[in-house]
Amino acid sequence: MIILLKIFIAHLIGDFLLQPEPWVRAKEEKKMRAWQLYVHVLIHGLLILLIIADWHFWKWALLIALVHLVIDSAKILLQNKDNQRSLFLIDQLFHFVSIYGIWLWYEGQYISFPLFRNEKFLLLITLLIFLTNPVSIAVKIFISKWTPQTEDSVTGSLQSAGKYIGIFERLLVFVFIISNEWEAIGFLLAAKSVFRFGDLRESKDRKLTEYILIGTLLSFGIAILSGMTYQYLKELKLF
Repeated sequence: MIILLKIFIAHLIGDFLLQPEPWVRAKEEKKMRAWQLYVHVLIHGLLILLIIADWHFWKWALLIALVHLVIDSAKILLQNKDNQRSLFLIDQLFHFVSIYGIWLWYEGQYISFPLFRNEKFLLLITLLIFLTNPVSIAVKIFISKWTPQTEDSVTGSLQSAGKYIGIFERLLVFVFIISNEWEAIGFLLAAKSVFRFGDLRESKDRKLTEYILIGTLLSFGIAILSGMTYQYLKELKLF
C-alpha cells in the first residue's frame, strides 16, 4: 500500500504541480506534435522512481509512464470545448484505475472490489446517487406549477447553477447527518439564506420568494430523510 500511495503522490505532483499552464495549452493546440506531452510523461516516470527510491522499480515506472502517455494522448485527440470538463474527469479516473491495476500486478494480486460486496457501502452509494439528478428532477417537477415568471426571466445567472447548488447542498446535508453533525445543517441553511436575501429583496416578488422557499425546504427535507434512513437501517443491523 505504501508503494501505491507513493505512485499516487507522484501522479498528483506531475499532473498538477509540475505541469505549467503553457504546457497544457501547447498539448491542446499541437496534439501529438507537442514536445511538452513527452516531457510531461518522462517527468511522471522519474517522479515515481524518485519517490519510491528503488531503481529496481524502473520497469513498473516505465509501464505506468507509457500508460499515462496513452491516456493523455487519447484525451488530447478527443478533447474539444464541449467535452473538456467531462474528459478531464474521465482522464483522471483512467489514470487512477490504471495505477491501481499496475500496482496489483506488481503485488501479484488480482483486481478486486470488496466494497461492492458490502451492503452498507452499496446503500450509501445508492442514496448519494439518488440525491443528485433524481432528486433535482423530482423537485423541479413538483414545484413546476408554481414557477413564477420572474424565475424564468432571470438573467446573469450561471447555466444550471441552481441545479448544482441544490445537489451540493443535499450531499452536504446527507454527510452531516450520517456524521451526526446536525448543527452544521443550520449553518448551511443560514448561509444560503444570506446569499439569497439580496436576490429576493431586489426582485420584490413574493411568489418568487415562496417558490424558492418551497424548493429549498423540499430539497433539504429529502436529504434529511435520506440521511435518517441510512442511520436507521444501520442501527437495525440489517446488513
